[in-house]
Amino acid sequence: MSKTVKLEQKVHAKGHEIALKLRERFAAKGIYVVNLIGSPGAGKTALLEAAAKHLGARGGVIEGDLATDNDKRRVEKAGMRAYQINTVGACHLDAAMVRDALNEFSLDGIEFLFIENVGNLVCPASFDIGENIKVAVVSTTEGEDKPAKYPKAMKVASAMVVTKIDLLPYITCNVGKMEADVRNIVPGMPVFRVSSTKDEGVKEFIAWLEEQRGSTVAASV
Repeated sequence: MSKTVKLEQKVHAKGHEIALKLRERFAAKGIYVVNLIGSPGAGKTALLEAAAKHLGARGGVIEGDLATDNDKRRVEKAGMRAYQINTVGACHLDAAMVRDALNEFSLDGIEFLFIENVGNLVCPASFDIGENIKVAVVSTTEGEDKPAKYPKAMKVASAMVVTKIDLLPYITCNVGKMEADVRNIVPGMPVFRVSSTKDEGVKEFIAWLEEQRGSTVAASV
């Protein structure tokens, strides 16, 4: 009897193979890769702009969007090299897209590569694109229920960043509940409260990433 393998399974298997090769490539260069996932308007690009002040040329960015290179230009203006991937309808980046981007985007001198995924808390959670970690980005303006509503995104993340905390005096959002909800899903989850415009909490987030990279590089030696 012949066995039928679903096309989706084949696609995921191929993507996993590419992701493994990407991870090996990044590790060989000592590059720590952070996959930022979050809804449209969550503040992912603003977080990268703020991170650029602390990392400068040590940081690089691959931007994922359905269309335009607006975010790429914002990140470059802030001081980090960037490459734009337009998915033209696809709701997430995949490993093959990242692999192909690296044919045109030099990794020389980069220690931290941020991949800003397409704005979405559903599809990007299911795909490995060669990253070391995923970081879930949620904002105070989205409401306090995002961690509870999107548990899968939280389960695959290694940290959660709550952006736009400078707006708390003007909106209703219980950040404490957000933290409690995410830690109910992932006990001990690191949570960073950030205002990208005022550069609050960004230094602490970058310091945490430095620690993660240090441990990863040391383990690979």
